[in-house]
Formats: sequence, C-alpha cells, structure tokens
Amino acid sequence: MSNLSVDRNAMPAIAARGLSKGFGEGAARVKAVDGVDFTARFGEMVYLVGPSGSGKTTLLSMLSGILRPDAGTVAINGQDIWSLDGERLAQVRLAHFGFVFQDYHLFTRLTCAENVAIPLILRHRPWNDALAAARQCLAVVGLEGRADLIPAKLSGGEQQRVAIARAIVGSPSLLILDEPTASLDGDTGKMVIAFVRQQILTAQCCVLIVTHDARIEMFADRVVHMEDGRVIERDRTMP
Repeated sequence: MSNLSVDRNAMPAIAARGLSKGFGEGAARVKAVDGVDFTARFGEMVYLVGPSGSGKTTLLSMLSGILRPDAGTVAINGQDIWSLDGERLAQVRLAHFGFVFQDYHLFTRLTCAENVAIPLILRHRPWNDALAAARQCLAVVGLEGRADLIPAKLSGGEQQRVAIARAIVGSPSLLILDEPTASLDGDTGKMVIAFVRQQILTAQCCVLIVTHDARIEMFADRVVHMEDGRVIERDRTMP
C-alpha cells in the first residue's frame, strides 16, 4: 500500500501546475492540454466543462494518475504523484482515488456485491470482509436489496449507483467521475449527482466531474471551463 498520507485540512486535494499533453507526431501532433494550472480542495465538487475535444478527459486522466503528462506536476497533499515509479503510482490510485465512468464498467457475471468488493480484494482484504463492506456501501446508495443480482437485472441508474458504491468502498479522498450522467435520463442523472453531493462530500472527499450535462451544473461548487486544451475562464463559483 502507498505510504502517501492525506491531510484533508492542511493542503489542497489536488494542485497541478503547467500540465501539458500532446498526441501524434510531427505536423499531425495535437496538443490536448496546454499548460494548465488546476487546484481543488477537499470537501468540494468541481466540474470540468467544455466542448468535445477541449481536453477535459485528458486533464482528468493526468490529475488522477492515469495518463502521464508531457510536462507539469500533479501534487496530492504536496506529493508529486508523477515523480513516483509505476508500482507506487498504482498504489496511490488504489489507495486514494475512486473512479466512476460513463459506461459503469461493471463485470456482467459478478453480482453487485462482488463488483463493489473488487477494490478491497485488490487491497488483499479477506473475501468475506470485502463482501460485507460492499453490502454496506450498496445500502448507502439505496441498493441493499440488489446486492445479489447481476448488473443486467438493474436499471441504468441503479448500475451507476453500483459503480459509485464500488468507487467509495475504499473511502477514497478523491472521487473522479467522467461523464457520469451521459447514459442516464435527466431525473436519474440529477438523483445520482445529488446523492454524490449529499453523501460523499460529507466525508470531505474531493469530487471532480467531467460533464457536458448542463442539467447537473446546479450541484457544483465550482465550474472550470476548458477550450482547445486551456482553461478559458477562471473558476466560477456556483450560487
């Protein structure tokens, strides 16, 4: 397990400086993110918004230790995660990040409880303990009666809540959501994000969300606008 400690009062959750990332070679090379600075605090929900191709998902991937930047730093509680080797970086992701993706990424042949237990199994928790914790998280997201079902038996909103339970089962300090409502109808999408805001932020988790969905902007603390790989507007604090 990573020895990176997280003090949720002393420093920002994430502090990035000069992040850049390009793809392609020569004349065909495209700079997806161009010298971006970004800071987020524990206990707040921050949205990254902008048109397709603006660099939102690339930026999120660098902030969360998935995609190595060409230049710049990403610090969690003062520790530059991109100075770590691959094994230690993987440990940081497992120990401190929870991920919720647009398409859920649930294992179709596993029950909901088994899906949620996976991060704990990767941390070498005993199987029965991991399943018990998974069931508790499913109860938190209102799915205590669905624990033994496979994902195909659930609605889209329920599957997304299983994905959220899986993301929070390890008590992450940073929760990353990439287009979490894109596959949901408006009411279900609002319900899912309202749940994240009500339940997850009470634990002083930092929540970063990439979205095109203007219907859920009401739940953000701050909205960061991107275009052509750059932040084009200072962070806007939501009323």
